[in-house]
Amino acid sequence: MAIQAIRLFGDPVLRTPAAPVVDFDKELRKLVKDLTDTMMDAPGAGLAAPQIGVGLRVFTYYVDDQLGHLINPDLDLSEELDEEGEEGCLSFPGLSFPTPRAIRAVAKGLNVHGEPVTLEGTDLMARCFQHETDHLDGILFIDRMDIKQRKLAMKAIREAEWSGMDAPQVRFSPHSTGGKAL
Repeated sequence: MAIQAIRLFGDPVLRTPAAPVVDFDKELRKLVKDLTDTMMDAPGAGLAAPQIGVGLRVFTYYVDDQLGHLINPDLDLSEELDEEGEEGCLSFPGLSFPTPRAIRAVAKGLNVHGEPVTLEGTDLMARCFQHETDHLDGILFIDRMDIKQRKLAMKAIREAEWSGMDAPQVRFSPHSTGGKAL
């Protein structure tokens, strides 16, 4: 097991777009294993490579007992109305906020062997695909919130124990992601 440290909000790697994977080798397989082990240990519903400090377009997911990964993802989102739901993030420990997302997503990419993969998801799975792909683009879930909600989120972040302030930590509570952060 190779559990890695998860980068927290404020780390520049979380705002840097990740590079496409070009080498499908032993190092990539190790990265996917490290991401999976770290995500499962956290526990989380998803984890993107930048969250462990690796600037490559790779993420893992564990939603509804489905465990997997996707490399160099490309998303096709439903034209259905966005759904606002509670969303957390392992890079924002203990916090979750209402965040709008498409309720259906098709994610196309590659597996660790460079073979094409197409994944379809609704509800939590669709939310996970969008959240993790955003990480690969240097976008954080707080960027998807309306201005009022973002102000509330930033206040909670400043007050969180991990932010370095002397305020009490806001505890993580179960929500629509099944009590797991994405």
